Amino acid sequence: MFLYNRKTKELQVAASTGLSKEYLDKGPVSALKSIAASLEEGPVAISDVMDDPRLQYPEAAKKEGIASILSVPIVIHSRIMGALRVYTAEKVEFTLDEVNFVQAISQITGLAVDLFRANKGLKSSIEVLKSMRDPKTLPGKRRTPYEGVAQYA
Repeated sequence: MFLYNRKTKELQVAASTGLSKEYLDKGPVSALKSIAASLEEGPVAISDVMDDPRLQYPEAAKKEGIASILSVPIVIHSRIMGALRVYTAEKVEFTLDEVNFVQAISQITGLAVDLFRANKGLKSSIEVLKSMRDPKTLPGKRRTPYEGVAQYA
């Protein structure tokens, strides 16, 4: 799973399984050079990595033992947030069912990333509020000295 860094225009590895550290550290993955169409147009299936110009690092893929790649965008709120990629050791012609399955996983991944970010923002906001000792320092409405104090007659 790659997340898109808008500042550097790179795809950064967020999670992976079954790939070597050497392959993951092969160099920066440019969103403009590495299967860019999957971020712009939707799923891209490459059945032979050695015979496709859309790969940024075809020699590294060959050395890793990768024969085919399916790349699907991760979309959150109509914005491209990254790509989910499936690698195979044998040359594969991905079926429509396989592409649809990976797209479904990509949508679930996008929802999970979105929920994580929202939760992180909520926790951050709560920590900011906890660090403020005096309610008068909170932005917005100022409290009177007697507001919130029980009145007894």
